[in-house]
Amino acid sequence: MKINSIGLDTNKSKAIANDLNHLLANFQIYYQNLRGIHWNIKGKRFFDLHNKFEELYTDANLKVDEIAERILTLSETPLHTFDDYIKAAKVPVGKNVSEDEKAVKLIVESLTELLKIERQILSASDDANDEGTNSMMSDFITEQEKTVWMMKAWLGESV
Repeated sequence: MKINSIGLDTNKSKAIANDLNHLLANFQIYYQNLRGIHWNIKGKRFFDLHNKFEELYTDANLKVDEIAERILTLSETPLHTFDDYIKAAKVPVGKNVSEDEKAVKLIVESLTELLKIERQILSASDDANDEGTNSMMSDFITEQEKTVWMMKAWLGESV
């Protein structure tokens, strides 16, 4: 077993970085969806949702950077083209979404997919003793679970 400079098995680190690149691609689509619904939202709830969507895309943008930097920390290269993102992403692309409930449902659907990926990475990073990635995934999961709960409550649904 070869150990890298941060004390992790190089093969496991490479696999985790690949998983993180998958997450990065999905986060980029999620981020762009948030920008689109922020710009295009209409209706009586415009002011509240416009501000909420800006809060969410600002947070997503920070997370994109954290994910890319973690991939670099694991000595790999983050994906960085829209072509790569589209090929790797499972998060739905929200095109021309301007209605409030459709926008919130898109967020819930996207976060549900991100949570699946993050839980997989959490398990792999735990197995690799990769506390840096593990901690990041735990933080992301905690925040996103709360956001799903809030969005579903807004929709009048339970988690």
